Amino acid sequence: MIQFLQNLIDAIALGSIYALVALGVGLLFGILRLINFAHGDFITIGAYALIVPSADVTARLLIGGWPWPVMIPMICLIVVIVALLADALVFRPLRRATSPTLMIASFAVSYIIQNGVLMAYGSRPKAVDLWSGANTQVLIGDLRVPMLQLITLAVTLVLMTALTLFLKRTAYGVQMRAAAEDFRMAQYLGVRGNVVIGIAFAISGILAGVVSLLYTTQSGSLSHTMGVPLALFAFVAVVVGGMGSLVGAVVGGFAIGLIVTMLQAYLPPELRAFRDAFAFGFVILMLLVRPAGLVPARSTFERV
Repeated sequence: MIQFLQNLIDAIALGSIYALVALGVGLLFGILRLINFAHGDFITIGAYALIVPSADVTARLLIGGWPWPVMIPMICLIVVIVALLADALVFRPLRRATSPTLMIASFAVSYIIQNGVLMAYGSRPKAVDLWSGANTQVLIGDLRVPMLQLITLAVTLVLMTALTLFLKRTAYGVQMRAAAEDFRMAQYLGVRGNVVIGIAFAISGILAGVVSLLYTTQSGSLSHTMGVPLALFAFVAVVVGGMGSLVGAVVGGFAIGLIVTMLQAYLPPELRAFRDAFAFGFVILMLLVRPAGLVPARSTFERV
């Protein structure tokens, strides 16, 4: 029982990371119908902004050596600027393009960022010691829980609450919800489309910056493709939760975290190398049962 609870805590912590990434992906899809595969590379940008550009294996901290009250906003600001630049230079000229065209454009942005990181930092992974004290164990009864997992869960809850309040209590939040329901009608009613989409990109950049810090602290290493698996699992989480539903994105993130962690814990050792294949098999089964996702968006019900 203790081991199961330990695995459950690990699953919730991993699901928190996936939920934050899925929120960033789902937010843009809800408004722009953009499946932004470059979101994972925004996370990579935030992580590499911590260190000095160098080809050395051991990274030397730059912003990562600043006090955390300054470092966290600075990393988020850098990622927000990159996200807004991607919108201004690539996605804004394609506003009237189809969803497949936007998705292909996001792939292009992803590869441009990855190659830019390669040119600045080299291809070798970097070892980074960021907030090593956060990995200390906290005793909760008979459970040993890394402090970082508790921090990750707390940060996720705070950000989800803040985003919920923003969407429900502010004028721009209401406009974003209206744009997600019917973007064209929202424009007819006076919603400034570019402003709302820019805010969505900025929020997704903040989420990506926070994930980059949490994930770097957890893994202790950087690579130019580190954000790609996160973006892939986040996209799966958005599909499982329900395309266009932010609540669904969060639920899907936790569901994927639970599936991956439990498979890693309970699969026979000789099958653990195929964990992701089993995880995607579970995803297919879930979608066969609920094709619209676990928490379908209202527009999905309307189409049905």
